[in-house]
Amino acid sequence: MNPSELQKRLATSPVPLLLHVLPEDVFAAEHIAGSQNACVYEMAFVSKVEEFAPEKSQLIIVYGAGAGSQDSEAAVAKLKAAGFTDVAAFTDGLAGWSAAGLPLEGSGALPSPALLSGSFKVDAGESLIRWTGRNLFNHHSGTIKLADGDIVLRDNTLVSARFTIAMNSIACEDLTDSSWNQMLIQHLHSDDFFDVAKHPSAEFVADAVEPLVSCTDGTPNYRLRGRFTLRGVTREVAFPILVATADGQRLTAQGVLDLDRTEFGSIYGSGRFFRFLGKHIVNDHIHLHVKLHADRQA
Repeated sequence: MNPSELQKRLATSPVPLLLHVLPEDVFAAEHIAGSQNACVYEMAFVSKVEEFAPEKSQLIIVYGAGAGSQDSEAAVAKLKAAGFTDVAAFTDGLAGWSAAGLPLEGSGALPSPALLSGSFKVDAGESLIRWTGRNLFNHHSGTIKLADGDIVLRDNTLVSARFTIAMNSIACEDLTDSSWNQMLIQHLHSDDFFDVAKHPSAEFVADAVEPLVSCTDGTPNYRLRGRFTLRGVTREVAFPILVATADGQRLTAQGVLDLDRTEFGSIYGSGRFFRFLGKHIVNDHIHLHVKLHADRQA
C-alpha cells in the first residue's frame, strides 16, 4: 500500500482504524491525522488495540517508521494471531508519507539520543559482575561486587573506562547447601584460584577504545582494549561492550570477558599443567559478565 492508496482507503466508509504502532513519544512528534496509538513493542499491544476495535472483523491499517523497520509487519502478525481478520500494513510508514509531501500532525520533535560528554562515576552498590566457572561435568555461578570505576565520554564517544573488582566479595548462587557453598568460596579465595588475601582487588584499565560502526541498538557499540590485573599479574585483553543511557545522567555499560585464569597464575585443575586429573579437572576459562551503572559527575 502506497501513500495514495492509503488516502483512498481513509476516504471510504466505514473509515478504517488507522493505527500508529510506535511509542507514545514518537506518536506525539509525528502521526497521520486520525490515527490511534498502540505501541507494538509493548506486551499490552493487542489488548490496547482491542479497546479501539472490539469487533475483530473491523479493517485496521497499521503503520510505523517506514523503510528499515519491521514494526508494521510485526503488528500485522500479532493482530492476526490474536484473531483480527482484516489487517493491512502501510509499510511506507511515516517516512514514506512525509516523502510524498503529505502532512503529519504532532510537535515534530522526534526523540533523539542525549549528547553525552563528561565523567561518569561507577555506582559500586548498583554495579555487579556475574561469574561462571566450569569443569567437564558441571559449572558454578555467582556474583562479584565492583569497588570503583569511572567512564569518560566526549560528544557521545567513549574516551576511557576503568573498573576495580572487590575479589573478597565473591558469592556463589547455585550451591544451596551452606557448607558446600562456604567450601567453594574458601577454595576460590585460596591461592589455588584468586589468592584474595594477597590480592584483594582486580582491575581493568582501557588503553584503547574502538567504536563498532556496524552496531545497532542493543548490540555492542565499542571494543575495549586494555590491561586486566588479577592476582597481581597484568595481561592484555579485549572485549566488546554496550554503553547506553536512558536519561543522559546515568550510563549503563555491559560487556563479557572470557579470561584464561592460568595466564594470571591460577593453574589449579588445569589440563595444561597436570596429568591424570580425572574428575578434578577445571576449565581454564572463567566467564565474567560486567554490568556498570555510572552517574554523571558535576
